[in-house]
Amino acid sequence: MEQLRYIAIEGAIGAGKTSLAKLLTDKLHAKLVLENASENPFLEKFYKNPEQFAFQTQVFFLLSRYQQQMELQQQDLFERITISDYLFERDEIFAHLNLDEDEMSMYRHLHSLLKKKVILPDLVVFLQVSTENLIERIKTRGIVFEQNISQGYLEAVNQAFNNFFFHYSETPLLVINTNEIDFVNSHEDLDNLVKEIKEMGKGKKYYVPVSKRR
Repeated sequence: MEQLRYIAIEGAIGAGKTSLAKLLTDKLHAKLVLENASENPFLEKFYKNPEQFAFQTQVFFLLSRYQQQMELQQQDLFERITISDYLFERDEIFAHLNLDEDEMSMYRHLHSLLKKKVILPDLVVFLQVSTENLIERIKTRGIVFEQNISQGYLEAVNQAFNNFFFHYSETPLLVINTNEIDFVNSHEDLDNLVKEIKEMGKGKKYYVPVSKRR
């Protein structure tokens, strides 16, 4: 655990990454870094008209996350653990889904320039979940513009995340299947998850827990 000074939590829309990041912050007495998705002025417009607002949405996210990462570098990561609810590469996953060929070429060039200056986490935790559960979780949390997300798009996003992390090797990676657990409402589920994180070593590990509450 002493080697884990910077942990990034990832997952598709509705996977619970922000909820877990907040819970881990309390458990590990860590510093919390959250992406500012609600501050993106193009996001709601994107869900209504993807073709018109995709590029603006992606570039805003890219620059916003880059700014956060630069601020993170100004802090002492050895003072205490830092928990983030995103990996910098998250934006590129969506860009591949949403941008046309010309837009992607421009985006890729910008992304490659910025990525060189970004700190890699000591551990990435990927919350894997079925599309059906993503749909239910999005309905439950009730963010208005997210209700416009089509099942087809959500399925594409979920597949893109699974594919990305299947091939991911830049840092240690803990893949957690969350379909059968509820770490938000079950202390036992959360404690078991924290135990897996604390015991994580190098490489990639798959954790498929089953909650005793179900």
